[in-house]
This record gives sequence, structure tokens and C-alpha cells, in this order.
Amino acid sequence: MDQQNFDIIILGAGAAGLMAAIEAGRRGRRVVVLEHAERPGKKILISGGGRCNFTNIHARPENFLSANPHFAISALARYTPADFIALVERHGIAWHEKTLGQLFCDGSAQQIVDLLMAECARAAVQVLTGKTVSEVRRDDSSGEFTLVAGGASFTASALVVATGGLSIPRMGATGFGYDVARQFGLPIEPCRPALVPLLLAGAERDQFVDLAGVSAPVVLRAGKRSFTEKMLFTHRGLSGPAILQISSYWQRPEAISIDWAPAQRLLAALRAPNARRDLLSAKAALRSELPARLADRLLDIVQPASWTNHALDELERRLHAWTLNPSGTEGYEKAEVTAGGVSTTALSAQTMECRNVPGLYFVGEVVDVTGQLGGFNFQWAWASGAAAGRSA
Repeated sequence: MDQQNFDIIILGAGAAGLMAAIEAGRRGRRVVVLEHAERPGKKILISGGGRCNFTNIHARPENFLSANPHFAISALARYTPADFIALVERHGIAWHEKTLGQLFCDGSAQQIVDLLMAECARAAVQVLTGKTVSEVRRDDSSGEFTLVAGGASFTASALVVATGGLSIPRMGATGFGYDVARQFGLPIEPCRPALVPLLLAGAERDQFVDLAGVSAPVVLRAGKRSFTEKMLFTHRGLSGPAILQISSYWQRPEAISIDWAPAQRLLAALRAPNARRDLLSAKAALRSELPARLADRLLDIVQPASWTNHALDELERRLHAWTLNPSGTEGYEKAEVTAGGVSTTALSAQTMECRNVPGLYFVGEVVDVTGQLGGFNFQWAWASGAAAGRSA
């Protein structure tokens, strides 16, 4: 069997793995990246509608979900959105800001993959695709790792696991990184789909299924979390930015609460002197703020028994605190990321190295750090990858 020796082996040629490789290669380390897919950066290429939402200028620790909410602070502080923006500009990639600090390429996500591969080449990093790892072992006496892939073995004193999570299995996602963690005795926080559409069932689904394609800006709440963005009805339930955001925090059988018109009194017109108070007038009032089909449907569901001040107050309250009970999520097939993962209790927040297994690192989505929608998960990939690459 062909044997190749390196200083660092990196599993996964996604955002976090390539960033770790770049930083380590710049230090003169001999680095090989093993990717089981036939090309690097497959998930990067489909991100942001093909334009890659490569970071968010507002990235802060509070934009991340983890069993340890403080874990991401160090890495995020030492590799910031400004650092990645500088790299993007150094490669002459034009970009623009959308809403809420989200940064996208003017061209395509391929530009980000090309940037990463160019930096790997400059740092003399070898990126090998189509390499499915069949064995991982560590020599307890020397501390060296040996990986077997495609009829060859690779040996190094450091191993960086950047294999991603379980989301979007059609892109090649697997649980291999969690298997490696378990092999070395690391705890795993329970995994679940995140940034994922929610499903409705029964009467609630029947009430809204024919509104598929209708969207509206809302305030959406689950537990103590709330997001102000658009919500979209689908044939199976609910989607849109607000739903994707809240899905990372929602836990079955928890209800979600929807404010259909934040900071607006939807029925104010009906309280004016001499105003008509009937169903048609109420629908006209709601249609001034909401899509017509949605306005009509809401009033079909909650027609008041009378048009007294008390009844109008109760209807107004209901429209600002409408509750739905999702039956589940659309699963990893539609989830943008995986929440949970390798427990941060096992890792150094400064380097991403395992506390009890010297030379073993975990970075990116495989770790129990999950960003909100809008470029935050890419920033975690860059920051955690950089932390490991500067240390391994």
C-alpha cells in the first residue's frame, strides 16, 4: 500500500477544511486535504442561491446556537468578517450587501471556491478528491494518525476533521465526522436539522395549504426567541427566512407565535367614528397590510361573533399572537445546517483541538456551533478553520 507522510491531514474540502489547510500551509506545514466527493466546495457552490452568502458583517457570538454559548467567542474574535472580506477583495471578487448585513458575490459561488483553491495552491496544500476514508487510527506511542483511503495510507501528527454535518445528503453529507469523534471517546450533542422548513398537519395544514407561495413579513416567536423576517406558506407547511431562523430553536411539541403585522393596528379603521363594522370592512382593513388571500383566510378562521369593541380588541390580539403547532421539520434533506454535533466541552475554544486527544481537531459544522441564517455559518467555518490551521 502506498504510504504518504504529512504534518497535517484534513478531512473535508469544504469551507472550514480549506480555511484550516490554507492557514496551516502558510505556516510551512505539509498539508493534505482528503475529500470524498469528486470536487471541492460542493456545498459552497449551492449556497446563497449560487452566489454564496460568504459572511455577515454583524457576526457576533449571540448569532450562534450551542450548548455552550460562549465557546465561539474566541475564534470569532480572532478571525472576523473583515478578515474574510479582505481576502475576497484581494482576489478581486466583487460583492454586495443584502439585508441584515448579508454579503454575497456579485458573480457566483464558484469565485469563493476558486479563491480557496488558489490560496491552497499558494500554500502548497494538496487537495485530493474522490478519497473515501475507510480507516482512521492513532498510534498511542507516537501520537501519529494514519488514514486509509483509496488504496493509500496517509500519516500525520495532526488530524483536522471538517466533514460537515448531516444536512443535504444529496450533496454527499454523512455522519463520518461524528463516527471519528465517537471512536476517540468524544461526546456528541444530539443532532437535528436546523435552518429548515416546518411542517403543518391536520386542520392547520388544511387551513393554509392552498396559500402555498404567499409570503408576508412577520414577527415569529418560539420560546424566548423571535425573528422579524418574511414567512412563506408551502404545500407542506411553512418556510421563508423567519421560519428557517426559528427552526433552529423550535422543539416539538412547542407552538410558534406569529405577529402578522408588527407595530400595526390592523383593525384601527373599524374603530373610527361612524365606521362600518362587518366582515367586509375587516377584510378590507387587513388587505391594506397583508396579501389579500392571507387576509381573507385569517378572517375566515377567526370571524368574531360580534363587532363590539371587546370583540375587535380580542381579534386584534389574536392577529398579533396567532399560534400554530408544527408537526415537525422537512428533515436533513431540506435543512441548510445541522444543529448539535461534537461537544464543545471536549475542545479548546482557542484552537479547536481535543483536550484528551492531542493532535485531533474538529472544525465547522461538525462541531456543536450553529449559526443563524445569513452568512453566519460561513463565518464560523472561516473562524474555526483558521483557529485550527494556526495551531495544528
